[in-house]
Amino acid sequence: MGTSNETWVSEFILLGLSSDWDTQVSLFVLFLVMYLLTVLGNVLIVLLIRLDSRLHTPMYFFLTNLSLVDVSYATSIVPQLLVHFLVEHKAIPFLSCAAQLFFSLALGGSEFLLLAVMAYDRYVAVCDPLRYSAIMHGGLCTKLAVSAWVSGSINSIVQTTITFQLPMCTNRQIDHISCETLAVVRLACVDTSSNEVAIMVSSIVLLMTPFFLVLLSYIRIISTILKIQSTEGRQKAFHTCASHLTVVALCYGMAIFTYIQPRSSPSVLQEKLISLFYAILTPMLNPMIYSLRNKEVKGAWQKLLGQFSGLTSKLAT
Repeated sequence: MGTSNETWVSEFILLGLSSDWDTQVSLFVLFLVMYLLTVLGNVLIVLLIRLDSRLHTPMYFFLTNLSLVDVSYATSIVPQLLVHFLVEHKAIPFLSCAAQLFFSLALGGSEFLLLAVMAYDRYVAVCDPLRYSAIMHGGLCTKLAVSAWVSGSINSIVQTTITFQLPMCTNRQIDHISCETLAVVRLACVDTSSNEVAIMVSSIVLLMTPFFLVLLSYIRIISTILKIQSTEGRQKAFHTCASHLTVVALCYGMAIFTYIQPRSSPSVLQEKLISLFYAILTPMLNPMIYSLRNKEVKGAWQKLLGQFSGLTSKLAT
């Protein structure tokens, strides 16, 4: 395409989900409630783990990191989405768009790596319980968590740099709810096949590598559980992994459907719905899953509520 169609872009226009005002107001209320639940749920999980000494274990250390990733990921996308529901000019400055893409990619990548780290933690807990404390010591847990955050950030720097070095056409409209990689790449005035390959390779490395590690961990976990003689023992071992396995199925299942697929890409509407899934639904559901399906977390909630009730009773008297 000729260079006459290339231009410096100072801002982009996000088309979002709908142009109908009533629909946008309804979506604003719905997503605002979901976002508030996301922030509240994840912040409460972090505070609960900090306040209850029984939860000062590697599993809950990683869960703290996961909650921080979830609330940060939602915050990188949802507030801007909510504002755009209520304004006519749905613009986002160039630098803000680049920053949004960077943080969403960095946090999304970190989440997948953290889920792989948590799978390894569950593998050690079930398959080598006698040496669990010696293997999953504080130093190793910190290194694994830092590695997940740093690896996600490095991948994001590479993808964001590649994406925003492309010459943009005069069309500034991004048919998406946020500055998503493929949606921005579509605005380029040059052949983007090499960029698509880079995105695919990055997705494979950052998504499929931890996915196979998770898969390998659970193959070993299931094999070990099946060898346990007592039904009670098998149920106890399974319950230690149930919450994490549910979250893994949600996150990896949707991501594999989105990025690792044949040439026939999902429609623009599907891409928007998938982005909403990761930005709002998954971060909101994760603390609920760990609260409802985990006996230790439920016990910690009951203890905390009991202490709160006792304190309010004393103050009342």
